[in-house]
Amino acid sequence: MARYTKTKLVAGALGLGAFNASFDISTQPDVTNEVFAPHLSYRCMESVIAPPLDIDGELTVAVWNIYKQQRSNWRKALESFSTGSDLVLLQEASLNTDLKSYLDDNRWTVRMANAFRFLDTPAGVMNLSRVDSKQTCAYLAMEPWLRLPKSALLSEFSLSNGQTLVVVNLHGVNFALGLDEYKAQLNSLKDVLSNHVGPIILAGDFNTWRQGRIKVLKSFAHSLGLKEVSFADDQRIRILGKPLDHLYYRDLTLVKSEAPRTDASDHNPLLVSFRLK
Repeated sequence: MARYTKTKLVAGALGLGAFNASFDISTQPDVTNEVFAPHLSYRCMESVIAPPLDIDGELTVAVWNIYKQQRSNWRKALESFSTGSDLVLLQEASLNTDLKSYLDDNRWTVRMANAFRFLDTPAGVMNLSRVDSKQTCAYLAMEPWLRLPKSALLSEFSLSNGQTLVVVNLHGVNFALGLDEYKAQLNSLKDVLSNHVGPIILAGDFNTWRQGRIKVLKSFAHSLGLKEVSFADDQRIRILGKPLDHLYYRDLTLVKSEAPRTDASDHNPLLVSFRLK
């Protein structure tokens, strides 16, 4: 069975330039840990050795839509945001030569979900972590108009208190008039999250540009007992007055939260620190 299909569309709306372009569309969810020769052929990846993600009970997370690294200063910004972080959750990561160079120069453990390939370059959400996850699985949800998938990663990390932390890095379906596809994308994660006992982090670019989407996301988070991180100086990017990026959590103590401004992407990052309970 073919794992990719080809489609041709005008890519201007995707921030890829106003021209007709061919995309290889993944038909199955794939995750990889290979940076220089990515073979995206597995739904889930497991690690035999998975040390605790936190350091002495402290855990710092950065969340950022990196805008396919289209801005020239993305690397400097990423290095600044990720300093001291144990986990970095990226959306719209394009595994091009520049990002490969950054990853080669930094000692991150990498997991990437492939949403599609453009010019043979995988693109999707990416986790950078200080240690290996116990398991990471990829999820895909199709954009109903553009017919390009949005991706998500669901990872399990060991913690120093013996618990397991589940982390979801999600890029929300965007181009849909109704809410059915949006609800379906979240609900595809529901079984795993509902059965998990212990801490959860749900974060990413949820494309909550209308109130209906916000209600769906809040209802989903509430059903799992999650709380939303708020920001005193809230510089999150907004569309129609609504923030697009969010971080929800459970069974962790919030220590610090920031949403600083940057011109290195069309999104501003979320920088959040927790302490284990």
